[in-house]
Amino acid sequence: MKKLVDAVQAALAAEHATVYGYGVVGGRIDSSRQDEARSAYDAHRSRRDALRREVRDLGGEPEPAAAAYALPFAVPDSAAAVRLAAELEDRLAGVYADLVRASGGARRREAAGVLREAAVRSVRWRGSSVAFPGLSERSASDGPEASGSPTPGETSGSL
Repeated sequence: MKKLVDAVQAALAAEHATVYGYGVVGGRIDSSRQDEARSAYDAHRSRRDALRREVRDLGGEPEPAAAAYALPFAVPDSAAAVRLAAELEDRLAGVYADLVRASGGARRREAAGVLREAAVRSVRWRGSSVAFPGLSERSASDGPEASGSPTPGETSGSL
C-alpha cells in the first residue's frame, strides 16, 4: 500500500509542477496556441485536484505545491514555450508509467489513460513522437548499451 501511496504522491507532485510550468507556457506562447495551452493547463489542474482526493482516500496527506519550480531551460519566447510544454508532458508520462506499474484495476487503467493523454499532448506540441512514452529515450550516439533506464542520479517528477 505504501508503494501505491508513494506513486500517487509522485503523480500529484508532477501535476503540481506541470500546472506551474503551463503557467509559464501560457505567458509566452503565441496567441494561435493559447487555447491549446489553456486546455492543457485546465486538464492538469483538474487531474491534480483528483490526485489530492485520491491521496486522502488512500489515507495519506497530499503533498502541497512548491511556491515555484526550476524550469529545465529559459523560456524567453513562444518557441521555447512549445518546447517546455512538450517537456512537461514527457516528464509527466514517466511518472504515470510508474503509477501504472504500482497500481492495478481501475486505478491502473486510469493511470494508463493519463499516460496516453500526456503522450498525445507531447506529440501535438513537438510534432513528433517517441517509441515508448514514459520511458527515458536514448539517442543513437549512446551506443548499443543504452537501455532506456535512467542514469544514476536521474529523477522524474520535477521540472
